[in-house]
Amino acid sequence: MKLTLSVAQKLLLLKEGEKLPFSKLKHAIIVDMISNGVLGKEIQGRSKSRIFLSEPNSLVRYLKNHFGIDNLAEYVTAFQKGDLSRAEAVDVSSNSKLKPGRTFEGFLVNSYQPIECTLNGKSISIHPRPGTFMFICDYRNFHPPSTATIIGVENAENFRCIEKQKYLFKDINPLFVSRYPQNQSKDLLKWLQVIPNDYLHFGDFDFSGLNIYWNEYKVYLSDSSRFFVPENMEAFMIEKGNRDLYDRQKVLFPESEVEEVGLVEVLKCIRKHKKGLEQEVFIQSTEESN
Repeated sequence: MKLTLSVAQKLLLLKEGEKLPFSKLKHAIIVDMISNGVLGKEIQGRSKSRIFLSEPNSLVRYLKNHFGIDNLAEYVTAFQKGDLSRAEAVDVSSNSKLKPGRTFEGFLVNSYQPIECTLNGKSISIHPRPGTFMFICDYRNFHPPSTATIIGVENAENFRCIEKQKYLFKDINPLFVSRYPQNQSKDLLKWLQVIPNDYLHFGDFDFSGLNIYWNEYKVYLSDSSRFFVPENMEAFMIEKGNRDLYDRQKVLFPESEVEEVGLVEVLKCIRKHKKGLEQEVFIQSTEESN
């Protein structure tokens, strides 16, 4: 696939916050970006739908990894002005070293206590040293113990500092997982769909965080998934919530279909205080968490 000027211009509009009719975006690149979770699709009426970009960083990563494009706006501007010839643009987007493809499949795992799992029928203990993670490549043959609760952590800092958040998970046996790079693959979701373990999603407590959970996990995992809600979530919302997060975000899933108690609780809390809460606030110092 090659990133044409027309597609690049439409992606730039999406990055600037516009929503475009899917009928104007029928291209293999757009379809691939939707399937990889880079772009979202909302239905309007019986036959119309619009495409939107909910997480700008995912678009940046996609363009870099698939086409070697660091700055979409500069790419479009150079193309329009003729500073970048069509032949050069094609070369950038079709360079064999930049073609779509993943060297590694899999996802990251972490734990602040030893979790005994199996990989290809052999025992493997998940307990990385502080400052390191484990990457599970052969995830199809990776099996956690039935007693483990899988916790998906959206934010990289929270995933790195799980030791400082163990006070949140006193009553469960958690195995932490993270997609990396974000939105580049569905490997984690595929794994979650076949293992029997419960899944908790630990993300931001704002509309954007709920959108990610619902559209990328809940619709696929159904009753085996829940949005993680700490007991003191509302107290943190009152003290450290951000009004700007509330003002600039929207719900991008059908609220009428929400039956999950925790998700309803978070929605009510966000609207009650008119704030959003980023999950980093739960990272505590060693003294605080003891």
